[in-house]
Amino acid sequence: MTDSTPAPEAAELSAEQQAQFNLITRNLQEVLGGDIIKGVLAKGETVKCYWGTAPTGRPHIGYFVPLTKIADFLRAGVEVSSSFGQDPPCRSLPPFALLPPSTHPSPHLPDIHAFLDNLKAPLDLVRHRVQYYSTLLRATFVSLGVPVDKLVFIVGSSFELSESYAMDNFRLASIVTEHDAKKAGAEVVKQVASPLLSGLLYPGMQALDEEYLGCDFQFGGVDQRKIFTFAELYLPRLGYAKRAHLMNAMVPGLAGGKMSSSDPNSKIDFLDSPAAVKKKVKAAFCEEGNVSENGILAFVKAVIIPISQLKLSQPLSSTSSTSPSPSTTPSSPFVAEKAPEGTVFTIARDEKWGGDVHYARYEDLERDFAERKIHPGDLKKAVEAAINALLGPIRDAFEKDQEWHNVEKLAYPPPAPVEAPKKKKEKVYHPPPPGKGRNAAPNPAKEQGPDPAIAAPADKPTAPIAGDAEAALAQAVEGVRVTDQA
Repeated sequence: MTDSTPAPEAAELSAEQQAQFNLITRNLQEVLGGDIIKGVLAKGETVKCYWGTAPTGRPHIGYFVPLTKIADFLRAGVEVSSSFGQDPPCRSLPPFALLPPSTHPSPHLPDIHAFLDNLKAPLDLVRHRVQYYSTLLRATFVSLGVPVDKLVFIVGSSFELSESYAMDNFRLASIVTEHDAKKAGAEVVKQVASPLLSGLLYPGMQALDEEYLGCDFQFGGVDQRKIFTFAELYLPRLGYAKRAHLMNAMVPGLAGGKMSSSDPNSKIDFLDSPAAVKKKVKAAFCEEGNVSENGILAFVKAVIIPISQLKLSQPLSSTSSTSPSPSTTPSSPFVAEKAPEGTVFTIARDEKWGGDVHYARYEDLERDFAERKIHPGDLKKAVEAAINALLGPIRDAFEKDQEWHNVEKLAYPPPAPVEAPKKKKEKVYHPPPPGKGRNAAPNPAKEQGPDPAIAAPADKPTAPIAGDAEAALAQAVEGVRVTDQA
């Protein structure tokens, strides 16, 4: 099937608008429908973005990738809506965003999505996790220097249970094939041998969220690509506009593969202690000279350097007390004090190993590592320090917030203790001694019986025969009488 919707004509942008577009689309792995964004900018209108995240497992530091990019969107004047669980609740506001003073940013927390994804989280836990996610993400934005005074999160169920949304969902279900629904969610919805119907509803609802949040583009990881192309195909068939889609690269796990909330060995949580960070980074796969399968290098590229660039750029202006105050000397926690201008990442080393190394571009770091000029141990120490510098303010905010502590216990209760099954006593077979048991050799003498030629002993009385019973009894009685008379 192909989409017959005509592509928008390329718009002429001013220098300022082109700079906005470049900021919106930089450091992304793929952009679909960039001309849609250019068209909105050319009209002088505010571009609206929708970013949704399902509140299931504990958020990990891979979230720094989309959050850093969202900071770019905000700097470019984009209205970002963020939703939890499924998709945002109202058409006028996007899911996860920071909007101008006249409006409110609305991050989307798709709670229904979290429940539909093969029951990853029961509804009672999802409600607590929505609050946990919103508190954590707000604290993360503050640590990144992004103002949050106008930040509002949208919970998917606030609009996905409306009559109009339900009707659109039914309309979509009437034209989407099982094959297309299953294919769209293949990279996102948990795949099992016997999938539930709920997983087939997931992609369609994420597509409808674009319309109900009123966004111009949806932002997500490249693992969402099939859902994005699904939305591009089916929304126009419902009479709705086609949206653009922007995708960031996925952060590899520390041990390789995708960084996932369900795999504790592949990720570092936002609230992990410095000791836990050190242990996980130390155990991460980082083979000397290997740049193709290296979770440590990938994290530097996807998280540390973009955040360093953000910190070094002009601070965002804000009048809120919760926002960072402007600074005339922007600095990055990943750069040494005496580093050359333009440095975004410093690897500290002892002088006997060549001293500190400063990098203004990731490509230079990758080249040096491939040529074995940088030892994995030095790189790991620098990354460990950078991660703890990022997580420090978030840990501090958690420690000072008792309500956050309470929510964390409700959202992620400790697993119930599982009693080990009692071990059944195994029956051990003990073979009988030789000549005993079922396998004993037969005794010929017992089988033939007694020899008739051998007579019974003469002194052994024989049992009386039945005919003499009465006489024997009479004699006995007579004997008793004689005794009594005497």
